[in-house]
Amino acid sequence: MTSGTPDRTEAYRSIEHRLRHGGPVDAGGFLDLAWEALSPTGVSWIGFYRHDVDSDQLLLEQCRDRPACSPIGFHGVCGQALRHRRTRIVRDVAELGEDYVACDPRDRAEIVIPLGPHADAADRVLDLDSFDVDAFSDVDDRRLRAMLRLAGFHPIDAGPPLRSVPTGA
Repeated sequence: MTSGTPDRTEAYRSIEHRLRHGGPVDAGGFLDLAWEALSPTGVSWIGFYRHDVDSDQLLLEQCRDRPACSPIGFHGVCGQALRHRRTRIVRDVAELGEDYVACDPRDRAEIVIPLGPHADAADRVLDLDSFDVDAFSDVDDRRLRAMLRLAGFHPIDAGPPLRSVPTGA
């Protein structure tokens, strides 16, 4: 496994170009564009989870390239991003212990961006995984947020990305 954030500049440019010229897309369309461009850069999985208020769990809406765990609890990275309304960037998921929901034991890094109907309410997340340690950075957070906005989604931004497990999370 390699270490260090890959340069995804061209991949992000490609997605942004297609979104600017194609307009808003639904979740499946966004995932198709993102998967096509980002999978060659070390992204091993991408998907949307939404908060099911009745069960207080996260349910997988759509994903690429393979199935994932669903439902998942709020103790994991996706739940923390949703609860704190901030992106979570995890350098090495092996360091999280019980705070990591392991859908694929090969995954080593993760970035999760909360989304909602407006800035004050997060109700879903965009989740990306990689088999490589240290695969995601602030650049990925900024570029993914910009692409989500172009696609018609509303990324939540309640502060800088969280990199360590919040106290009491």
